[in-house]
Amino acid sequence: MQRLYTITHLTQEFGVTTRTLRFYEAQGLVAPQRRGRQRLYTPADRTRVKLILRGKRLGFSLAEIKELIEMYGKAPGEGGQLHMLMDKIAERRKELCEKRRDIELTLQELDEVEAGCRDRLRELGFAPAELPGEGKP
Repeated sequence: MQRLYTITHLTQEFGVTTRTLRFYEAQGLVAPQRRGRQRLYTPADRTRVKLILRGKRLGFSLAEIKELIEMYGKAPGEGGQLHMLMDKIAERRKELCEKRRDIELTLQELDEVEAGCRDRLRELGFAPAELPGEGKP
C-alpha cells in the first residue's frame, strides 16, 4: 500500500505554507488525492514539491520547473529532461556570472566615489575621526 502524506506533513517537512502547496496544485505541479476536504499527497507529489523547491532555490521560474518535471514521464524522458536541465543550469550560471560582474563593478565604483568624498572632506578640513566609516572595519 502506498504511503500518503497530509498537507500538514509536507508543510512541516519542507518549511512551506499550506497556501504554497495549494498554489502548486492550482498551477498543475502537484495533484493530491482528495478524501473529503483533506488533501493526500503521494510519494511522487512529495518528490515534485522537493524538485520545485530546489528549482526555485536555483532561480528557475515555475514555468521552467513545470516544463522539466513534465518531461520526466514523456518522450524523450529522463535523458531529455537531464539535457534540458543542463541547458537551464548553463543559462542560469551565465546570468549569475553577469550579475556578479555587475555587482563587482558597482562595488568598485562605490569605493572610488567614497574615496573621492573622503579626500574632498579632508581638503575641507574634516579630521579622519569625523569622517563616516573612518576607523571602522
